[in-house]
Amino acid sequence: MRHRVYGKHLGRDKDQRKGLFKGLVYSLFSLGTIATSEAKAKAIKGLVDRIINSAKENSKFPKPLVQSFVNDKFLQKRLTDDILPKLGSRSSGYTKIIRMGTRLGDQTMMVKMSLIGAEELKPIDKGSRVKSLRTRSQVRKTLRQQAVLESSKKEVEKEPTGAKPETKKPTKKTQTTKKTIRREGKKV
Repeated sequence: MRHRVYGKHLGRDKDQRKGLFKGLVYSLFSLGTIATSEAKAKAIKGLVDRIINSAKENSKFPKPLVQSFVNDKFLQKRLTDDILPKLGSRSSGYTKIIRMGTRLGDQTMMVKMSLIGAEELKPIDKGSRVKSLRTRSQVRKTLRQQAVLESSKKEVEKEPTGAKPETKKPTKKTQTTKKTIRREGKKV
């Protein structure tokens, strides 16, 4: 029974749900529109209204609610400079939800959620922020590629031009047998 249980759980525990909401809110503010399931869109609709109202109260200094969900300074600036002026004197209803149809895999109703006035918003150009968005794995990958290129250049320089490359002779494989040693009547 669901007596006195508030909110949608979306099949997740508290931390997973908070992470999901952070990702959806971040994408909504950065892109202006997102495609998601109807349940997720309805779950974050009130949260987006609270974040925008909190940001409206004092647009210079973000409130803790705004900082907890929009912790990127670039996105906070976009929220105060681009998004808030387009919303005007509205007190709520900053998003609109348009049904797109069902998802093929599981017949879940998919919707397109967008901010009011998002038509004029341009998506964030990630090319200008490439350095800040790099992950450790991308940095390691480029370093490995550079090391491979340098080592191949050294090998090319060391190799004499007229010499034959050495070929390895195939070696015969020998079978190894497993020996068992008996100690006090037990196999080891």
